[in-house]
Amino acid sequence: MLTSLSVRPGFPDFLNLPWAHSLDTWQASQAPLEDLAIGLCRHVVRFVRCEGQLFALKQMPGSLALKEYHALRRLEELNLPAVQAVAHAELKNADSEASLLITRYLDDAVPYRLLFIRPDFAHYREHLLDAMASLLVQLHLSGMFWGDCSLSNTLFRRDAGRLQAYLVDAETTEHHPSFSDPLRQHELEIMNENITGALADLAAAGDLPADFPIFETGESIQQRYQQLWEEVTRAESIAPQQAYRIQDRIQKLNRLGFSVDEVLLQSAEEPNRLHFRLLIADRYFHSQRLLDLTGLTAEEHQAQRIISEIQALHLSQTDGQTLSETAQDWLQNVWLPLQPALTSMLTGVDLQVAEAYCLLQDHKWYLSEKAGADIGSSQALSDFQQTVWPDYLAGRCSSAEN
Repeated sequence: MLTSLSVRPGFPDFLNLPWAHSLDTWQASQAPLEDLAIGLCRHVVRFVRCEGQLFALKQMPGSLALKEYHALRRLEELNLPAVQAVAHAELKNADSEASLLITRYLDDAVPYRLLFIRPDFAHYREHLLDAMASLLVQLHLSGMFWGDCSLSNTLFRRDAGRLQAYLVDAETTEHHPSFSDPLRQHELEIMNENITGALADLAAAGDLPADFPIFETGESIQQRYQQLWEEVTRAESIAPQQAYRIQDRIQKLNRLGFSVDEVLLQSAEEPNRLHFRLLIADRYFHSQRLLDLTGLTAEEHQAQRIISEIQALHLSQTDGQTLSETAQDWLQNVWLPLQPALTSMLTGVDLQVAEAYCLLQDHKWYLSEKAGADIGSSQALSDFQQTVWPDYLAGRCSSAEN
């Protein structure tokens, strides 16, 4: 039975759920359950839809839910990609005590298994490696040790043809004000072992090609991680008259999606030299900029694509508009007119509107190149709906049947 329940403001109270029964025994007649695919999990996990929102409920022994609830809140405060903690509960019956964590389900998320068993997702597999490496770099820059990095503990969102990774399971996370190289290496070793095991399980189930590089995949993520970590954290030495190199490096990191919080300058031992290092805030530079310009929310690469489009439009203007004014024109004349059609297309489809827009823009570019002129969004949308979208939906149906 339920002994206590703490819920964050703005979410349902969950009081109508069948708390007198163990989570693993809940029936559809008792609660608004939804059946969703999940990875391997040591705990019972169920999904419920309340007030139009989907939530994941995870039951754990003792008071572990409270620990993970606070861990996820800390990740949220640090602006790190993770599911959102909504509530935690304490449960008690005659012979045991348990706790329950409620998180908001990540809309339009793709579990890793689908990236391997659905043919229409095959081209995303390479991006999965970059997404995992990027997630670990973001965590470590903020001093967060995951402790159980695995495919099962990660969800993915499509992002302008690529992927963004989100942490799902925070049971083992730890915050370290000083994050050492041995600790980072330990994290990578855990990740390598977990990912190799998960891929081996998929291979045993016949969900991977016979020649899939199971044992090389974790190593590839490690290599990508090391390259990105070095790029983000390396210090440079410059002469006083080379201050422009600081701005060049800031812009390079911005292109990678990282926002720079501070520039750390120190005198070098060599005469007339300075050492500088950039302190990173988060990896949402373009997402935040798009939000500031238009009020729209999008994944990082989606936002980068849209901002590039707005900037190109701005450069073509001759009336002296500011970039903000051009962004508002784009919003009114390009984005909003397309929304009814895109929203209608996405009914029942796990795809973000911004991702569908990026797919449409890719198709528009292809048609414009073929025609030798800009064909316009309306014509591109019509052709997209007739030629591209049916194949996408057919791929989804075929994958579901398999």
